[in-house]
Amino acid sequence: MKRILSVFLLLALAVLTVSCQGGKSKGAGRAAAVSGTKAGAVTPQYAAGFSVRYTDAGCLVDIQDPQREESASFHYLLVPRGSKSVAVPDGYTRLEVPVQRVVCMTSLQLSNFICLDELDRVAGITSTRHLFNPDMKERLADGRTQKIGIEGNFDNEIILGLDPDLILISPFKRGGYEALKGVDIPLIPHLGYKEMTPLGQAEWIKFVGLLCGEEEKANRIFGEIAQRYNALKALTADVAERPVVLSGELHGGNWYVGGGRSFLAQIFRDAGGEYFLPADENSGGLNLDFETVYSQTAHARYWRIVNSYAGTFTYEALKAEDARYADLYAFQNKGVIYCNMREKPFYENMPVEPDVVLSDLIHIFHPELLPADYQPVFYELLQ
Repeated sequence: MKRILSVFLLLALAVLTVSCQGGKSKGAGRAAAVSGTKAGAVTPQYAAGFSVRYTDAGCLVDIQDPQREESASFHYLLVPRGSKSVAVPDGYTRLEVPVQRVVCMTSLQLSNFICLDELDRVAGITSTRHLFNPDMKERLADGRTQKIGIEGNFDNEIILGLDPDLILISPFKRGGYEALKGVDIPLIPHLGYKEMTPLGQAEWIKFVGLLCGEEEKANRIFGEIAQRYNALKALTADVAERPVVLSGELHGGNWYVGGGRSFLAQIFRDAGGEYFLPADENSGGLNLDFETVYSQTAHARYWRIVNSYAGTFTYEALKAEDARYADLYAFQNKGVIYCNMREKPFYENMPVEPDVVLSDLIHIFHPELLPADYQPVFYELLQ
């Protein structure tokens, strides 16, 4: 029965990929924009970072830290573009939608616009180091979208010249956003990066759908993502063995890892694995030294690495970075799970394809649950 379900899921994944990359389907969601009708109403189910309420004045959106580490919150009244002035509730900022020109600061934000087929609205982006999307590359080449610099060194002159309706930011990161406050353009937080579950992160596509007037489309796309993710997750519910997984590498003497209640820990559990810090209660990141990591990974079967390596990444190349890596159990047992960002659009696609990431991990942890000819998309075992 599980084998039959697996085949169905893989066919469904192919359909989902087309839905996030396919042709235009504009207009359907805009008829319901900000109205709160049944088809267009946005109700977050998994995301902890934003909530939505519909009122006679418009759509009230409240944004807060999903991890509850930061006390700052942000509040917006979304009203149809060109509508008459309405009374704005205390503490809220009026924002006309659909927005026409947006600046994206992260690949996660950009992934939402790509999946919604709304790149026409993206006037500016930051780094293009790992950009794969052909449409965005074409836009950059012909000037429809422009690069605004890198975090901490934004070109405010270019930003002002773009005349964007808003700039999407990650306010709890160190990104030089203080300098942007002087450009007098609304800075709107997109906190998908702080969500603690894969579906919570993916659900921020609904937030961008609100901004674009494409609520119905965003609801449909996310519904497909959640359905496939949860069906895949169900495959691993009764697995007898759950391999332990380590993540990250040493940088500057520290090993940065997600906490035991982080996004990564959750997707490893959903794939039928167990994170190497099962008792840790942190939802954010931790800096550990090598000795601490080593002592916690005596039986960690797998080690997940995402980096940008020029050339062919091998176990020898990994050992050359730090000879101590060879002492890790996962290294000795050829259990390195690898994704090279130079070759795969990981951060560009992963936020809206958590089901595909989950499939890759299930294929590694429990290959018997997926067809023998399954082809990984992001993660593969290092050879």
